[in-house]
Amino acid sequence: MDEKGSTFQVDLRGIVDLLARHLYSGPNVYLRELLQNGVDAITARRDLEPDHLGQIRIRSWGGRGLEVSDTGIGLTSAEARELLATVGRSSKRDLDLGVGREEFLGQFGIGLLSGFMVADTIELVSRSARDLNAPAVKWTGHDDGHYDLSELDRSTDDPVGSVVRILPRRGMEHWMLIDTVVSLATEFGSLLPVEVLVEVPLSGTDTPQSPDESAGDQPTTERPAGTPQPYVWRRISEPELPWDKPYVHSLARREGLARFCEATMGFTPMATINLSVPVTGLTGVAFVIPDAVPPGSGGYHRVYLKQMLLGNRVTGLVPEWAFFVRCAINATGLAPTASREQLYSDDALLATQEALAGQLRAWVIDTLSSQSPLAKEFVHTHHLALRSLSLTDDIVLDLAAEVLPFETTEGIHTLREVTDKQGEVIYTESLEEYRRVGAVARAQGILLVNAGYVYDADLMVKLATRPKWKVRPLTSGDISQALNEVEPVRELEIFQQVAAASEMLEALDIQPVVRCFEPEGLPAMILQDSNGGTGPHGSQELIDEDDVWSEVLEEFAMPNERSRQIIFNDTNPTVRRWLSLDPSTAFFKAGLQSMYVSAVLLSGEPLHSREAEMMNDSLETFLRWGLPSNGGGDGQVGS
Repeated sequence: MDEKGSTFQVDLRGIVDLLARHLYSGPNVYLRELLQNGVDAITARRDLEPDHLGQIRIRSWGGRGLEVSDTGIGLTSAEARELLATVGRSSKRDLDLGVGREEFLGQFGIGLLSGFMVADTIELVSRSARDLNAPAVKWTGHDDGHYDLSELDRSTDDPVGSVVRILPRRGMEHWMLIDTVVSLATEFGSLLPVEVLVEVPLSGTDTPQSPDESAGDQPTTERPAGTPQPYVWRRISEPELPWDKPYVHSLARREGLARFCEATMGFTPMATINLSVPVTGLTGVAFVIPDAVPPGSGGYHRVYLKQMLLGNRVTGLVPEWAFFVRCAINATGLAPTASREQLYSDDALLATQEALAGQLRAWVIDTLSSQSPLAKEFVHTHHLALRSLSLTDDIVLDLAAEVLPFETTEGIHTLREVTDKQGEVIYTESLEEYRRVGAVARAQGILLVNAGYVYDADLMVKLATRPKWKVRPLTSGDISQALNEVEPVRELEIFQQVAAASEMLEALDIQPVVRCFEPEGLPAMILQDSNGGTGPHGSQELIDEDDVWSEVLEEFAMPNERSRQIIFNDTNPTVRRWLSLDPSTAFFKAGLQSMYVSAVLLSGEPLHSREAEMMNDSLETFLRWGLPSNGGGDGQVGS
């Protein structure tokens, strides 16, 4: 059997479940969508009556229902049939008035559809402002997909506008409790350009109740007899955006914005930065966070579109380096994603991102140039963000290099202070390298900068290209100058010990070298670079220079092909005692193992299983040597 032109059925419950689970972050957005419908209706009525102020009223029935009324444009019978017969379809009214016009927030049908996330029945009563002689219409929709539409008896007392009443689904009653409704309405609608009122009980009175269920009545705009009183209407919307309000002076504005930040973001800002992008109708402020935050901690911002809250964790508004701010903005020319919880990436958003990045960068430059207490506090707190920005901007880089703190072998200094002291900046590229050679560099008077932390090594490379700075990494030549070779006679004395140590360390791919260096208290250190004049048994220059020792030294002047070196300090008393031992004894091996593990720990490297085993072996040898063999304390040492 052939069928043409048929339409397939859509399971409304399945669509609603899809919305709740995959499109929206949760059912809480139902009230936002109803508020959007009300604001759009009022906006449309202002086309007819430019002086119309508009009002939205929200009434909770204690978890058993909710009523949202507006003084908007209303619907005629024909409009109601077009809009609501197929929930979710763009209507002619949406196309004419909503889509493409920045005054409107959304689509009417989608707004009602989202209500079914928490409701099993939705009732709409509406009277049109376009035709005051037309009767009011009543539409009742159910979550199984069927609806009823009827005209009501005409009355001149019927108010213009719409009233939406929703009855909760089982398990969703808590979304309509008065405290929840007040919280959601305040969160989403506190900055809407219309008056939003929520009915609340006076302090000390009961929560609003539903109508008498035994009578089978639906909630009405008037409270039934016997409902606890009194109730009052609380205004939850502000007439102006907090950053656009007129203030008597700058201090009052700063305090007002700080209160807004505390209420919405939970912190008192270090500073505020004005934001404005006229091309997308954006205004707002960036609040500088008072405490340090790690990179990648999330650039979450509070974004309003046409003064309706889009979300308080919106991403993609400012560049990654601007993680030191949280923004609160309102825009009329940016588009939301389908979920209306993030910003849609298009040319308008890209232009906005670029403009906001420039404004934040300008604030950073002005602040650093001022050398004010705020500048010092900002650098101290947000030096990581400043480092990140410096990698993308040469002007900021030059300013930041003057004030950013760096760890050095002589304490915390700026790069300007380092340059003033030794004429150039010498740095290590990793924290491990700094730990290995820091003590030696300090003893030799080298002011060494640790660039092993996040952003620092890249910052040094970039700074080295700037004409006013002389920056270079530490080389093996810098260290080799501080490592004095031992006398040839001393090399002969310790030849067997060094050869034995080399054999023991071969499996670790590390070559032992004996040198004299400061500080005396450092027994040994590990170097990655095996070149630069620190060969294990003397240089070729020494062999060529002294014919007397040439024959002897050539026997053990073997090339070093291992990836690392452990440099033993011959000025250290412990090392000299160890080098005096017979290399065939267990105690010599234990001493080598112990000093190697100490050097690994000093370099900041983690101990692997092999190093841990060496540490245990050396400890066992020392204990056997030092403890009585019978445990009786007679002074005999163990075997």
